[in-house]
Amino acid sequence: MLKVALFDEEHEKDLEEEINGFLANLGENQVRDIKFSVSVSIDEDGEQIYCYSALVIYREK
Repeated sequence: MLKVALFDEEHEKDLEEEINGFLANLGENQVRDIKFSVSVSIDEDGEQIYCYSALVIYREK
């Protein structure tokens, strides 16, 4: 069965650590695809807010 895991962080290095931690628990044959996205918005104080997201598609054992 295919499953997905969604990750969302404000910093790209945090996203990298989260995904690597998740992938460490999967076998190489289980990962089907990884989708990556970056969004930027401005808060009410004029500060930029970044959102780094990834969707990991994997096969459950």
